[in-house]
Amino acid sequence: MKVIDAEFAKGFFRMCVDGFYQGWHERNGGNASYRIKPEEVDEVRNDFGNINGSVQDGEWQDIGTTVKNLACEFFMVTGSGKFMRNIELDPAANVCILEVDETGTKYRIVWGLTKGGRPTSELPTHLMNLEVLKNRDARFRVVYHCHPTNIIALTYVLPLDSEIFTREIWEMATECPIDFPEGIGVVPWMVCGGREIGVKTSELMKKQKIVIWAHHGAFAAGYDFDETFGLMHTVEKAAEVLVKVMSINVYKRQTIEPDQIRQLGKTFGVDIDERFLYEKRPGARIGER
Repeated sequence: MKVIDAEFAKGFFRMCVDGFYQGWHERNGGNASYRIKPEEVDEVRNDFGNINGSVQDGEWQDIGTTVKNLACEFFMVTGSGKFMRNIELDPAANVCILEVDETGTKYRIVWGLTKGGRPTSELPTHLMNLEVLKNRDARFRVVYHCHPTNIIALTYVLPLDSEIFTREIWEMATECPIDFPEGIGVVPWMVCGGREIGVKTSELMKKQKIVIWAHHGAFAAGYDFDETFGLMHTVEKAAEVLVKVMSINVYKRQTIEPDQIRQLGKTFGVDIDERFLYEKRPGARIGER
């Protein structure tokens, strides 16, 4: 089977293109990765070698970090400098499949980027996140990074504090505490594309599945493409509501209260993290405790 005909590849392409149509991928912004299942690799292995224009041309390259628990696995990732809008027109030119070597320190492209290029510059972050997530629960396979407008806007006006960010987002939509009861991780602004920010992000991914990069964007993780995209969509929708509320008033007349959030957890059988249900002082503004 050709890679572009495989169901996992179609799901990957759809997630990326859907993000573009949401307005989350200006120019070449954003990237995505998928840890391919062994049986899916077997389905498309005969199509490997379709890398004629790749800079690496199948040679082993340094990842820039070590991911020993991902040794000998295969990943679909977006290309560096590639535009998400072009994936639906020519997937093979904008996406690649790479293999991690037995040491977890090198990769080689086995398919894709047929018109030249490299994997996303955020490859260390993606692979470190996927390793942490695999250790946490092997069902995690997708990591998705994009630049949602309202999430980014909030990083300029809310404290860069995971507890405050989570609480304010939770209060904006009933499904939020249900969909991510472990809360939101927040990374202060750092230079992107290297190991350091990857380490910070992967530390948060040990407990959370949505991490915000201040003044930049967000990372979401999930078992499959629908769950991952849906998580990002939910957080961004809640962020949009919060932006609109804050544009009207710095105070909320009413909101979803901690005991109501606890009741949601009981009703839907999810374990709500109590860290985010702190008592706010009377008269607190949005973003204050």
